[in-house]
Amino acid sequence: MQFNGQFITSVIKEARVSGSNWERITNVSIDSRVVRPGDLFVAIQGARQDGHDFLKQACDRGAVAVMIAAAQEQALKALSAQEREHLIVIVVSDPSLTLIELARAWRAQFDYPVVAVTGSVGKTSTKQFLGAMLTAAGKRCLVSEGNFNTRIGASLTLLRMSADYDVAVVEVGINKRGEMAELAKLVRPTNAIITNIGHSHMEGLGSLAEIAAEKRSIFSCFTERNIGAIYGDQASLSGVSYPHPVVKFGTKTTNQVQARKILLEGDQARFDLKIYGAKYRVAVPHPHLGTIMNILAASSMAHLLGASDEQILSVIGKPPVVAGRFEFKKVKAGRGALINDCYNANPESMKAALLAFQKITTQGAKIAVLGDMLELGHNSPFWHRQLGRFLRKVPSLGHLILVGTTVEWTKKTLPLGVSCEVAQNWQEAIIKLEERLDTQSLVLVKGSNGIQLGKLVDHFCD
Repeated sequence: MQFNGQFITSVIKEARVSGSNWERITNVSIDSRVVRPGDLFVAIQGARQDGHDFLKQACDRGAVAVMIAAAQEQALKALSAQEREHLIVIVVSDPSLTLIELARAWRAQFDYPVVAVTGSVGKTSTKQFLGAMLTAAGKRCLVSEGNFNTRIGASLTLLRMSADYDVAVVEVGINKRGEMAELAKLVRPTNAIITNIGHSHMEGLGSLAEIAAEKRSIFSCFTERNIGAIYGDQASLSGVSYPHPVVKFGTKTTNQVQARKILLEGDQARFDLKIYGAKYRVAVPHPHLGTIMNILAASSMAHLLGASDEQILSVIGKPPVVAGRFEFKKVKAGRGALINDCYNANPESMKAALLAFQKITTQGAKIAVLGDMLELGHNSPFWHRQLGRFLRKVPSLGHLILVGTTVEWTKKTLPLGVSCEVAQNWQEAIIKLEERLDTQSLVLVKGSNGIQLGKLVDHFCD
């Protein structure tokens, strides 16, 4: 089936379509800032902005088609008559829901493996590792872009599926009860990975047990023919009876894919990788335990999908760089180095980043810029106090800059003698960090995405 007016009206009966040469459409976008020539721009009403206000920008960037709400057809007046003449226009009642329904129908055409990757920590890195491993195995692999893990994000990935691929890897994330089951119905994964269960999105999901149950819903459409991969070191995942096969990964000997004899030191991690009966000594170019777990998760699924051990090992030796996930960057003007780990933060990922930071040797001062951990619910003060206590395990830390409001709880429990100051926002944190940098500084930046520490990273790094 081709993506054209006939396909759209067969799925969305009330849709009105106009225009020709549908083969011009090569991709679907919801962000006018990143539209590329050949895109279908879907105008979505967001919490802060309305895509209908950006039709002109999308067309200027090369959009050949737009999907708009019937109630907002007047938005087309922002375009010239010549622009409208050559534009494919799709009019529906709700562009967001239409996008999801089109993606559901489009995905149903393909019978090659579709792997869903979820978990509290490590989704994006695991997805990138798996994509690289499958590519090394000679498979044509579609991997979801960035952190497109909501129903809208997953829909954009599904609409990129074509006969040109052998496998698709789709990241899925949730922050409310019931969302995972809806994502499972949309993506219809043939395989799925749960990287781990941690304290994230607790406001919308509740306790760890409730988070685990919600994450396990990724398997809700599975039959005995489907295979999942789970973090076997957590009882909330491994202690459950599944009606389908599961492969377990982790550090315990009960797992089929294991990391043993882990050594974190200097600028690398070394460990024994066990893939069923085979064992290999491997090294990863930074000492982060989370990276090792992501490698195990990806290796377990890559093995299931036909990658050889040698092909898996070739990726581990040169792991993909994932922006915002313990990403090493140079600071401008030769003022040291920065580790960008500010995509998001919860208690587990914060501790893992700090332990890895402690293991790194450097000649200069170590500075940590730590922002609020958001969406932890009523236990947020407790977890921020725990963060302060945990810093006893980072004795090499030279200075700490806390960013936000909840981190005030962290300041109350810091080890005696820790040099610390608090910034209300990322702008203040820039000023405070400027005063501390020298040619040998090493800076760790981590916090929840809502604290916007990525803007601090952009200020200091190219």
